[in-house]
Amino acid sequence: MKFKLVYVLFFLAILLFNCSKSEETSDDFVFYSSEDPDNADEDDDAIDESFANVDFSNWKVTLPVDEDNNGSPDEYQPSALINGSYRTHTSIQPYMYDDIEDQSIEFYTLPGTSTTNSSYSRTELRELINPANARENWSLQEGGTIEGRLKVVEISEDGEGIYQYHRTIVMQIHGIISIEDMNIHGFSSNNGPPLIKMTWIDGDLWVYKKSLVNESTFGNDLLETSSDTWQDEKINMGYVGFDVFNFRITASDARLELQLNNDEPIVYQDVSLEKWPFENYFKAGNYLNSTADGAFSKVKYYELNVTH
Repeated sequence: MKFKLVYVLFFLAILLFNCSKSEETSDDFVFYSSEDPDNADEDDDAIDESFANVDFSNWKVTLPVDEDNNGSPDEYQPSALINGSYRTHTSIQPYMYDDIEDQSIEFYTLPGTSTTNSSYSRTELRELINPANARENWSLQEGGTIEGRLKVVEISEDGEGIYQYHRTIVMQIHGIISIEDMNIHGFSSNNGPPLIKMTWIDGDLWVYKKSLVNESTFGNDLLETSSDTWQDEKINMGYVGFDVFNFRITASDARLELQLNNDEPIVYQDVSLEKWPFENYFKAGNYLNSTADGAFSKVKYYELNVTH
């Protein structure tokens, strides 16, 4: 009897051990399975974190080329950019592409096709508050904020001018004549002057801000876009070199606040802003201010956000 009891106990022990082993193997298989929904989420997060934090829902991009031969730089609407669509677009990829090593998006440009009102080419995003109608924009009274984390990666040397490198504009508030004023005055163009141009010059970040040449100007004369009416005043906001920096522009009624990193903000409140007659849109990217042979520039954005 004792022998049979020992035998039964021994048999049960082996059975329990095998069941336990089978369960462990099954758990291991499930844990590593690609069908595991928890692991699928982790994979998706890892992919998302490989790219810059930019929502393209309200941006279009202008490129320094004219592949469709219509006489203007090629532009691609938000539908060609959102959800990573630009990553498979062969025409966009040479000029706007990801660097997953540092989770950035790089804008590359060189002298090429320029817009009607400029001699320079760009790979630059243009804000569209209404993607269906670029003529709808915002006033200073409505306001808005643009925030970016970015850096100039590389830029060609200027062998002819007073600077070591060529210059590039990395962020703007651009003016545009409103639909109402277009209808009232019958203008053929709605182009307005840039209110703010953040320009990288030999590592320093300069702000160019439009101000009235004559502060007594009023009425329809304010809509003149020439340098006889609106001129640039500039301030050096500090040295950034080829390092990453944060920059924010906050626009509101007759007021602009600009901040580089954690430095003391620069605030503009003046008659020119009170009289600014244009609507506005934000721009961000790489607007190379050179037409020299061999000129180029590369600018990276890690984050870009706009609020209104």
